[in-house]
Amino acid sequence: MIIDFGSVGLDLIGTVPRLPGAGETVLGGAFASAPGAKGANQALAAKRAGRPVRHVCAIGNDDFGKQALALLVEGGVDLSQMRQADQPTAIAMIFVDAQGENCIAVLPGANATNTAADAERALADANGGDVLLLQQEIPQAATERALDLARQKGVVSILNTAPFLDSTPAIAGKASILVANETEFALLCGGETEPLEGLMRDWAATHRQTVIVTLGGDGARAATAAGQFISVPALKITPVDTVGAGDTFTGYLAAGLDAGLDLEAAMRRAAIAASLACTKAGAQPAIPQAPEVDAAARSIGSR
Repeated sequence: MIIDFGSVGLDLIGTVPRLPGAGETVLGGAFASAPGAKGANQALAAKRAGRPVRHVCAIGNDDFGKQALALLVEGGVDLSQMRQADQPTAIAMIFVDAQGENCIAVLPGANATNTAADAERALADANGGDVLLLQQEIPQAATERALDLARQKGVVSILNTAPFLDSTPAIAGKASILVANETEFALLCGGETEPLEGLMRDWAATHRQTVIVTLGGDGARAATAAGQFISVPALKITPVDTVGAGDTFTGYLAAGLDAGLDLEAAMRRAAIAASLACTKAGAQPAIPQAPEVDAAARSIGSR
């Protein structure tokens, strides 16, 4: 079982020819809304990858709540531990430019009501055969409590360092597996970016954990505490929208590990899924189903 303890919300998405600078107004194009938030995105990705997933979250008391849950419900994600809060549903305001790059502002609403008690509820029946997925869109005290409980119970915990917070370095070392993009990993390393492999190996050895750095079109790298270094490629694609690609990677990674794949195999499948997610608009709507990912993997293998 994969337990995802984290955020749920609604994405409000506008397309623009280029991302605006500070104080600048840019005339945009189309507008759309879609279910989102990193926790829900990752939960749905793991479910579409073929594994059972329970998403423990807090939803708002407004009409946005039903919209935010629509694809989780349709996809069969277990929401039995969802809690309704006396707050608005979280929203993310997203601009996507002509190259598929984006900027995002998140208004947390009900997500901000999660507490350490919710973490205890989420992990009450967890055991050593489970995988815990965590992000940083709920209060850090709740995330940290979940990490501590996972370690006590022998649960494999995966912490995605987005969005990066001032408190991230203090708790990053508590996860079994740390997933960061290149910018986030540089922040963990005091701003250093090179040599990436050396920094990753040092981090993994020092913190006795696996660290994975996602590199967009260049795939992903991993360093383990045992000294293993893994590099997996991304698919060669023309991106339409990169929103949710990192969440797709993390959800598929969790699913692969939960299914018994080794780290390299799980990362390869996750990188393919993340690439495919960039070929469609939106976060959750763009997450590929397992057959699509497996077909792409077979295509690569036959070349």
